[in-house]
Amino acid sequence: MGSSSSSYAPKTVYLDVDGRVQRVIFSRHCSPCDVRELLCSSSNIARNTAILLVDHKGALVSIHPTMPANTPNTLYKVVPQSTSQVGEKEDMFQNVLSQVAEQFSRAFRINELKTEVTNRLAMLEKRVELEGLKVVEIEKCKNDLKKLRDEMTSRGGARVNCNCKYNFTDDGKKLSPRRDVPSYPKYTLSQETIEALKKPTFDVWHWEHNEMLSCLEYMYHDMGLVKEFNMNPITLKRWLLSIQENYRDNPFHNFRHCFCVSQMMYGMIHLCNLQERLTMTDICILMTAAVCHDLDHPGYNNTYQINARTDLAVRYNDISPLENHHCAVAFQILSMPECNIFANIEPEAFKQIRQAVITLILATDMARHGEILDSFKQKVDNFDFTNEDHVKCLKMVLIKCCDISNEVRPTEVAEPWVDCLLEEYFMQSDREKSEGLPVAPFMDRDKVTKPTAQIGFIKFVLIPMFETVMKLFPQIEEIMVQPLRDSRDHYEELKQIDDAMSEAQKKKTESMSLGGKKK
Repeated sequence: MGSSSSSYAPKTVYLDVDGRVQRVIFSRHCSPCDVRELLCSSSNIARNTAILLVDHKGALVSIHPTMPANTPNTLYKVVPQSTSQVGEKEDMFQNVLSQVAEQFSRAFRINELKTEVTNRLAMLEKRVELEGLKVVEIEKCKNDLKKLRDEMTSRGGARVNCNCKYNFTDDGKKLSPRRDVPSYPKYTLSQETIEALKKPTFDVWHWEHNEMLSCLEYMYHDMGLVKEFNMNPITLKRWLLSIQENYRDNPFHNFRHCFCVSQMMYGMIHLCNLQERLTMTDICILMTAAVCHDLDHPGYNNTYQINARTDLAVRYNDISPLENHHCAVAFQILSMPECNIFANIEPEAFKQIRQAVITLILATDMARHGEILDSFKQKVDNFDFTNEDHVKCLKMVLIKCCDISNEVRPTEVAEPWVDCLLEEYFMQSDREKSEGLPVAPFMDRDKVTKPTAQIGFIKFVLIPMFETVMKLFPQIEEIMVQPLRDSRDHYEELKQIDDAMSEAQKKKTESMSLGGKKK
């Protein structure tokens, strides 16, 4: 999938088909049967025909994904075998197999073994059935206990807590995820997609979850993280699947948002040449924190958690409850051996990565925005990439930039995210109203509009932060900062139109009111 591993490169062979050159491309992971069918199809031969492959000198070539590549000057030729030849071979093989089977059966008492295996299977099936009934009973008891606990909670007057895919027992032990991790098909990314992935203009709306997973997998391979940290590629797949499984289907804080933030981080690493300035461990920390930064987000922000006194707020003492929860879920996933992408590194190295990922995810709490940006401003004019404190601050600012970077993207990509965010805000404010909790004006559907929601955020949060980063990386001005300025102008124009329409409607209403009084 990536340039860092030759095992992902496709194989190309050239065929002589009726005097013309035919190029055939296939993955090294195809089966010999797949390659055989592809050769038949390319040579206009029926798929099920038995064939031989010969080189330009007439020598036989093994039909296998690992076959030697050739050139247009040394063409292979596909030769179909006649039906009679195939039939004779099959009859011969069948006779040999029959004789071997008969001798094997006599020598190893196959019939007696079959009877014994059948009897044992029947006993095992009976045992599994009985064990299954026990599991059902246990699950029923668990459900009854849960109902009883919920009933007691509701009687105690506590508010409804946010349901989390990862729940915690009273003694702090973690429970397993609710569902087993599924498998997903492997996609081969085109060169066009590979190049687009490195840019903020990447359109994140055209991709299904499986395709986004493949893109994330490609990023880890492309940046050399799989090789550097000796990650098992299958474990990487399982980890990404478990990550996707533990993002909820919220309007905004969902797996597509996770992919957006991770893709923007990947783009900034390339745009700012961070692989030349930071260590591989730093790059790994940035990418992994981006992937995990909103795990199991319940769709209601920290203010709601604290005001509603949810389990998360109580557990984390009102200090960044959501961000602390994202970290906890991230490392619960990594604690499962089948999902631990860091299983092959030294404990001390893992400890360093863990602490840094936690630091970055906690930095995404917007309540800390001013503190983090001010710290970076003090360092940026004399920034030192060899200073550990400077680099730590830079990484915190980078993940903050990526987390709220939608307005850097083209309008047709960015604007739907505003609708998603407002939908999530309105869900929260409606719930806050129903529970008698304070409602923030920027989340109230009766007070906020799309332009008013965006103008202040772009002018006073996004542009100042990205312009500060621009001092260190001037190359982001054209591709990231200028789109923010354009977006600010776009929403200010929309606000002027809205204000003009409101004023016209107001005058019309007043005029109708005066006309009614004269009558």
